Formats: sequence, C-alpha cells, structure tokens
Amino acid sequence: MKILTVYFSRKGNNYCNGRVCFLERGNTDIASEAVQHAAGGDRFEIVPDKTYPSNYYACTVEAQAELRLSRKVPVKAYKDDLETYDLVFIGYPNWWGTFPMAVRTFLAHYDWTGKTVAPFCTNEGSGLGRSERDLAKVCAGARLLPGLAIHGAEVQDKEAEIAAWARRCVNETEEP
Repeated sequence: MKILTVYFSRKGNNYCNGRVCFLERGNTDIASEAVQHAAGGDRFEIVPDKTYPSNYYACTVEAQAELRLSRKVPVKAYKDDLETYDLVFIGYPNWWGTFPMAVRTFLAHYDWTGKTVAPFCTNEGSGLGRSERDLAKVCAGARLLPGLAIHGAEVQDKEAEIAAWARRCVNETEEP
C-alpha cells in the first residue's frame, strides 16, 4: 500500500491559547510529520502561489473573504503521481470552519475515485468544523475515514495520539 501525507501549514503569527504568538513551524507541519512517521510513506506540502499577510488578523480577514467568495487560491505545485497512492492523509488548519482554499484548489485537481482519505486538522477550539463534509464533496469517490482534530497549541505534546490515529487509518485501509 502506498501512503501520502499532504498538508498545508502556516508558520509565523498564529492564534495560540487566546493570543497571537509566533511559530517557527506551523502546527499542521508538525502534525503531518507525526502522521508520516507513524504511517510511513511520502509527505508533500501544499504551498499557495501567494503570500498571506504576516499579521494574523489581516490573514484571517483574507482567508474569510476567499472562503465567502469561493475564490480559487492557486498553488505552486501538484503531486504528479497522486494516482499511485492508496491512502492519502490530508492535513490543514481549520480556517473559518473548514480547510483553506489553497487546500481546496489542490484537492479539486485530482480524481479521488477509489482512494482512501484521512483528514486531520489543527485548530484552537473549533475541531474539524464542517471540513469532513466539505472533503466528501471535493474528494468525491473517495472513502473518507474519521478525521482527527488536534489543538494546535498542544500539537507537540500529541505525537502519541496522532501516531495511534494514523496507524488505525492504515489498518482500516489494509483490511479487506
């Protein structure tokens, strides 16, 4: 079985436990590394072909406008061989109740028929929001496993929880 972990993450100014803090590495980047270590396979970062404002609040306003207007956010690259993977973990921060529009752009590029998708998101209290329902639409034809919500400010302390979830997803995909 071939496994891929794709993710979008934002480093820099982020919301952490009720205040804005600076992150050297984005929370979803950290979580995606834990997923890959537990499940194996490859890892690919979704990078928007634009720079979001470094100011956290300006970034949230821009992200909200993108979502409200269903604005396509181009990405710098696609994974050329995604069709060869059986299980795809998809990681993202929860922005306004779902995944960022750059993630939507990336996902809409592919045919998900016959794939198994396992979503995980970092958040500061909103959980997975409606992202699983939105993933089911954009990844039509995929088998969607139950997702994992990770409190972003605690991501570095959640490696064991993330690893256990990732291994369950692998086991569920391998079962006939």
